[in-house]
Amino acid sequence: MQILSTKLELTQQVAACKRQGKTIGLVPTMGALHEGHASLVKKAVAENDVVFVSVFVNPTQFNNKEDLAKYPRNLERDAQLLESIGAHFVFAPTPEEMYTAEEMNSTFVYDFEGLDKVMEGKMRPGHFNGVVQVVSRLFYLVQPDRAYFGEKDYQQLAIIHQMVERSALKDTFGDLKIIGCPIVRQADGLAMSSRNERLSESEKKLATNIYRILKSSVESAKNASVREIEQQVTDAINAIEGLEVEYYEIVDKTTLLPAKDFSNAIGCVTVYCGPVRLIDNIMY
Repeated sequence: MQILSTKLELTQQVAACKRQGKTIGLVPTMGALHEGHASLVKKAVAENDVVFVSVFVNPTQFNNKEDLAKYPRNLERDAQLLESIGAHFVFAPTPEEMYTAEEMNSTFVYDFEGLDKVMEGKMRPGHFNGVVQVVSRLFYLVQPDRAYFGEKDYQQLAIIHQMVERSALKDTFGDLKIIGCPIVRQADGLAMSSRNERLSESEKKLATNIYRILKSSVESAKNASVREIEQQVTDAINAIEGLEVEYYEIVDKTTLLPAKDFSNAIGCVTVYCGPVRLIDNIMY
């Protein structure tokens, strides 16, 4: 496995793979890798000849500078994990390598067709502009046949699908396939997340209540309305000292608009566990 730190190194390796007719899988990450990331990489290795994994804490998708500073980073550990599961290349650039000074200090403009106006987009203005900025750049540099994303960041996945499927960008990304992969959970139900590293042991135990409550709401939904379940889940999580719901919204899986019933619905939640912001979701 090779670690690449410049765009030139990356594009040279991509060109070599393309000349040999090899299929390319891409797994974009921000590092602090865990078993959830590993599941994406393993799937990519199984489905492609060559796998590139980006490890880049993207500053343009953070609207909270303190959150950016505290985001866990450990490239050496990440590289060991990636090599052990069969990744071929790790692209680990600096922000200065990825962006010009002007790009770093201005908002990337993109028409999300409303997908950025709800949930995470509403709470984190500019977040998805930065996501699309970095992901589109990685797609351009790596020219993958398939790219892999976790379903825990469901709104992000929906936006990336939209970005690739828009007719204006089809020529840019070709036949790129976006592969959504299921949430990987600990044995106690807590969704795997890099942010879990910032939780104390007691906070980790508290956080297991999030999925427990989400899971129980699926049964309750058989005899309640969408809005009633939203309120029940919010109240149940907020009743646990140390947890505070930022939002819980049950939305249509395709449009991300408020769901009218449970026929094509997903419930998306953000919860503060102490100072750490956690996200999760549940399919109805």
